[in-house]
Amino acid sequence: MKQIKILGTGCAKCIKTAEIIQTVADSSNVPVEIAKETSPEVIMSYGVMSTPAVVIDEQLMHSGSIPSQSMIREWLLS
Repeated sequence: MKQIKILGTGCAKCIKTAEIIQTVADSSNVPVEIAKETSPEVIMSYGVMSTPAVVIDEQLMHSGSIPSQSMIREWLLS
């Protein structure tokens, strides 16, 4: 199971990012556990300056925008 963190303030873009990741994971039959991280200290510890950001298995994959479904699928299937 992939551990996914959505880093951000809980804004609409952060919520949408989590929804899209869950949708892609479900359609790809990839089990995921999604957690939302809103602590500025934790977000900064990943070197993120722009949210939403996506961390998969403790590796920063994306930040600054909502990732595309194709990007997410590639991350989940690799």
